[in-house]
Amino acid sequence: EHMEIGNYSATTEFFLVGLSQYPELQLCLFVLCLIMYLIILLGNSLLIIITILDSRLHTPMYFFLGNLSFLDICYTSSSIPPTLFIVMSERKSISFISCVLQMVASLGLGSTECVLLAVMAYDRYVAICNPLRYPIIMNKVLYVQMAVWSWVIGCLNSLVQTVLTMVLPFCGNNVIDHITCEILALLKLICSDISMNVLIMTVASIVLLVIPLLLIFVSYVFILSSILRINSVEGRKKAFSTCSAHLTVVILFYGSALFMYMKPKSKDTKTSDEIMVLSYGVVTPMLNPIVYSLRNKEVKEAVKKVFNRHCIYGKH
Repeated sequence: EHMEIGNYSATTEFFLVGLSQYPELQLCLFVLCLIMYLIILLGNSLLIIITILDSRLHTPMYFFLGNLSFLDICYTSSSIPPTLFIVMSERKSISFISCVLQMVASLGLGSTECVLLAVMAYDRYVAICNPLRYPIIMNKVLYVQMAVWSWVIGCLNSLVQTVLTMVLPFCGNNVIDHITCEILALLKLICSDISMNVLIMTVASIVLLVIPLLLIFVSYVFILSSILRINSVEGRKKAFSTCSAHLTVVILFYGSALFMYMKPKSKDTKTSDEIMVLSYGVVTPMLNPIVYSLRNKEVKEAVKKVFNRHCIYGKH
């Protein structure tokens, strides 16, 4: 499978053998991932359609939510179908190019989500702490630019880290002890010096994980302070309800991402890594639309409106 060049090899494919020590779980994993993937496609597509069709949802908050739903669809579509194929395949191989594309997509979209969640926290901060100036501050030009920069930053981080990883020699080792082409698993196959890769990954983790999480935390400190100053119980409840869905998604996403990329090396276990990949790569995108629909009155009303309109048109 390799073309020998000196002491190294030109790798043309990789073998993904993650969770292979549990062959009895292969079918269960396939069915579970397939069901969750269908839920992700349905739930996030529905949210995007609703935010487009209902004029009441043409606000910065729902614009960012539509971006988040689109991001989740792209992220899972780049990882789940190949994983399903490999899980049920006897050979469990993936081409070099497919592996590179999968890593670019997962890194880029994951990094974008980190920034996007921080942007959404800022939006909620302005809405609650400075409601009178909210339409002026969060104008269309600004919130579109914020979304665009979230995507640009995520893509740039992905390209830099992927290129710096894939140009290094794999020394003939092409067995990835993981269920996806995840950068941490690939770095273990490289026999040359990876200190630069580790340094850049550490800096990226701080910039794209720690700093956005810190900004989210500071935003919610101000938000909570403003909510507590509201006199009426109903007012406090309404203000908090606009943030609770976002806060839930932040906890789900950052909890698994921080465990994956910031945990001490002594805590490095293959099985826990694979479970975390499934958590932030499958479970979180599936729960996002559920959380936003259950915790948000405007989304519920928009869903009812769309379905009622569909039923009326269907009768005619």
